[in-house]
Amino acid sequence: MDLDYRNFTIILPTLNEEENIAKIIGILTRSYKGINILVSDDGSTDRTKSIVDAISAKNRRVKFLDRRGSSAKGLTASIIEGFEKITTAYGIVMDADMQHPTEEVAKIAMNLSRGDDISVGVRAKFDNWELYRKIISRILVTLSYIILLVRGKQVCSDVFAGYFGARKKLVVSIVKENRKRFVNDGQKMLFDLLKCIDRGTIRISEVPYTFHQRKAGTSKAGVKHAIALLQSYFS
Repeated sequence: MDLDYRNFTIILPTLNEEENIAKIIGILTRSYKGINILVSDDGSTDRTKSIVDAISAKNRRVKFLDRRGSSAKGLTASIIEGFEKITTAYGIVMDADMQHPTEEVAKIAMNLSRGDDISVGVRAKFDNWELYRKIISRILVTLSYIILLVRGKQVCSDVFAGYFGARKKLVVSIVKENRKRFVNDGQKMLFDLLKCIDRGTIRISEVPYTFHQRKAGTSKAGVKHAIALLQSYFS
């Protein structure tokens, strides 16, 4: 089955990704003919904007969403606004730092085109991760999975996945009805989405992959994101 990638938009939430952004856009546009890319930027102070603008001038399917004036700041807020702005039927969220393998876009897009509402890139393996990080990640994912299960909400193997695709209309409608339950500063948009969906009411699929170390730049995770996670648990 040949996919028409014009029906899909890759949403890349960014904050100071000048070292990675041109490379990932180049890989995506070469690999998926006709794919749309929206860089949803949370106020970068480096050259991220100028780099994307230069690419956009040559490729109209690459767009830059400047969120400097937005009152809602944070990774989840960037993804939400990204879904609201895209004009395609489907959006696929992935990091701009090369931690998510671009080759899995094809599988996620295929699942969505076959009727799945959400298709999740599941971290099956971790490339060069320290043991303590693996343990902490597994504990948090398991705890969050149990929380969703007890509440009767939709689950998947990796409820903290930052790599997933979904129908635009589904995401926009859920956010509209439950906006206060989404924690703007949080890094777990998928978890916030799943906690608003009753189990068994949507079709969800999984695409396992190996999670890589960041290629360049600096991780944005920190104490405020841990606090945001706690807020997400209770919202």
